Amino acid sequence: MHRPIEEPGDGTGHEPALPPFRPHPAPGDGPGHGSEIPGAPAGPWAETGGIPDPGRVDPLVLGALLARHGWRRRGGAAGRYSRWTPPDPVGSTGGTSLLVPESRAFPDCEDLLGEALTALARSAAPSAREVLIGLTVPSDEIRWWRDMPSGPSGTVPWSVQEQLRSAARRLLLAGALAVRGRAGYYGARHRRQAQASLEGVAVGAAPGGRGLTAFVPVDPGRAVAVRLYHALYAAREATDYQRATGGMEAFDAAVEAGVSRELTEALVALVRGTEGARVALEWAPAAGTPAGCAPRPEPVEFSPGDLPALREAGARYLTDEPSVPVRITGAVVRMRRSGPRGEGTVRLRVLAGAEVPHVRVTLDEESYRTAGHAHLVGLPIRVLGRLESRGGFRRLTDASGVVPVQVDEAERDRLMKSLHENLDFFEEACGGE
Repeated sequence: MHRPIEEPGDGTGHEPALPPFRPHPAPGDGPGHGSEIPGAPAGPWAETGGIPDPGRVDPLVLGALLARHGWRRRGGAAGRYSRWTPPDPVGSTGGTSLLVPESRAFPDCEDLLGEALTALARSAAPSAREVLIGLTVPSDEIRWWRDMPSGPSGTVPWSVQEQLRSAARRLLLAGALAVRGRAGYYGARHRRQAQASLEGVAVGAAPGGRGLTAFVPVDPGRAVAVRLYHALYAAREATDYQRATGGMEAFDAAVEAGVSRELTEALVALVRGTEGARVALEWAPAAGTPAGCAPRPEPVEFSPGDLPALREAGARYLTDEPSVPVRITGAVVRMRRSGPRGEGTVRLRVLAGAEVPHVRVTLDEESYRTAGHAHLVGLPIRVLGRLESRGGFRRLTDASGVVPVQVDEAERDRLMKSLHENLDFFEEACGGE
């Protein structure tokens, strides 16, 4: 859902619309319990009984994922197979132990892989589910941790866990926005495309509620993970520079790496109310390390002492981002003016010319009349102006050159349907014309 143009957007104290996380398999819903792993694609990664096809699993990838998720290697036959046990407390997984072949050259490789995958699917260990997700949909993993005081039961309150999930969503969205283009402040620009690129992300919470893991599919999400990698390190360096010198120049340069107001606000939300927070990225073993990135990146840490610098950077990005000259084609969805004559305000659903869903524009009397007549016959209009950063790039100023635009019959039918659904409103808005 996109925020209506009349509502305040980014920079006015309202949190922007955020993409939902795809749910992580929950106990009773995961592999081995009658459900497939969320987001598993069709084709070569076909599921068999809720687990990956052992004929297509690389033993080296399975071993790398087991090690990443804390499973312990306990020996085995050298050069043939290794034995792995889970990191969970003794007794929590029913004595799960996996035999994983060293390579597909081992004669019984597929049988051993099938047994190991079945054991993982039947295991109640959260780490087993995470390994299966990494095998089913090769994914880069992004992890968040927050240092929080423990509650009576050793966990953090549900409301605090929701704050972590919200901050994580905002950080992913900032990375997805930076993939679309570099800017200090995006507002409503590129938001639909950025949200769509995160639809395949799966998420799981760490025990106790202090951590969160997002599984970002390599296809098509690797660009988001890579951009977030560079942006986090750039934000850390810029924050260190500001705290040491008081200068903000490093934040200006960090925009090219993907740092923005959206990212600094996400980091503020992540750190606020904690004793510190960390973000770590781990690349999908099946896809390898992306160019220009460290194979095993160190977690990026932020503390409450970083908040003033991050807030100042966000405010700087908001005020410094310039307005953008555009030529927008849009369908009139609302018209309003105070009397039967004079200028009025028109809301447009953007069809082309700007990466925002809607804009609001004030038109003089003649242009307002042109917009009303275009709508009555089912045509959009084209208008020149400047997309203002104030209010999140939702307002067009200095409007000129308003003309109706011919469209195909299908689009015209949709516009006419919208007119008939709102006929009383438009008769009132266009009264006296």
